[in-house]
Amino acid sequence: MLQSLVVIFGLVVFEVISSVDNAIVNAHVLKTLPEKYRKFFLFWGLLLAVFVVRGVLPFLIVWLANTNIPLPELMRLVFTEPDKVSAALEHSKPLLLLAGGVYLVFVFLGWLFMEEKKYAFFVEHFIHRQSVWFYAFASIFITKVIALAVRENPILALSASIGATAFFVTDGFRRNAEETEKKLHTAHLSAWSKLLYLEVLDASFSIDGVIGAFAFTLSVVLILIGNGIGALVVREVTVRGIDVISKFAYLKNGAMYSIGMLGGLMVLESFGREFGFWVAPLNTVLLLALFLGLSIRESQLAKVKIPV
Repeated sequence: MLQSLVVIFGLVVFEVISSVDNAIVNAHVLKTLPEKYRKFFLFWGLLLAVFVVRGVLPFLIVWLANTNIPLPELMRLVFTEPDKVSAALEHSKPLLLLAGGVYLVFVFLGWLFMEEKKYAFFVEHFIHRQSVWFYAFASIFITKVIALAVRENPILALSASIGATAFFVTDGFRRNAEETEKKLHTAHLSAWSKLLYLEVLDASFSIDGVIGAFAFTLSVVLILIGNGIGALVVREVTVRGIDVISKFAYLKNGAMYSIGMLGGLMVLESFGREFGFWVAPLNTVLLLALFLGLSIRESQLAKVKIPV
């Protein structure tokens, strides 16, 4: 029971901090919409984000690692015969973890090298100035991982390449979304176009959260609970607390370091390294505390008061 509570708490914290950027964009776009469209998004968008995207993705990921079990049957077994699902996952665990781990490491490296950010450390500024080297680092990393995976199992190597491919596909969508965001404040875009953009953005951001959840646990039920609660918190933040949250300058940094840490754990676990159930939640909370502290310090230096 204690283990499950610790895992759920870690999942909620990770889901919240990894979705802060999404919540800020949502809030800014919603301000440009009429009241009825805001209410529509905050109700129906919530249902779609929590019960469809975050509800279906964990099952889909587990099924892709266990395609011998039909998806409807897998969804039934998760709730009725979890031991059978656990046994299947133990067999496919390295495949799932390596694909997810490579994806998350690439997300972290992409942010570290390529993305505009508020620099928490000097090294972030230095690395960002060397952004052209992202592709070299990513290529060396995936080549090394595949070389190690081939020795274990050729299918494991395929799993690593799938994780890399998934990153570049979703990264392309995100870059397109960034360009679209610049047009959202123009008058000629309809409210429905903006709502559709927000739903696509939600789905894109939820991928990181769902994949990262497998670093905490392989239990689909716990992932559904943790991510669901986290998504509800993010929606509440979008409505009520976005002005406060946006003043914490380094929360995005904390989220990305958490993603990098979880990706590293997943890659190591896929090659047989075992970690206690508490490692992922503890490190996520510690990283959140560190970057919250840095944000508060930055705010105090800038003489901006943050209610805490």
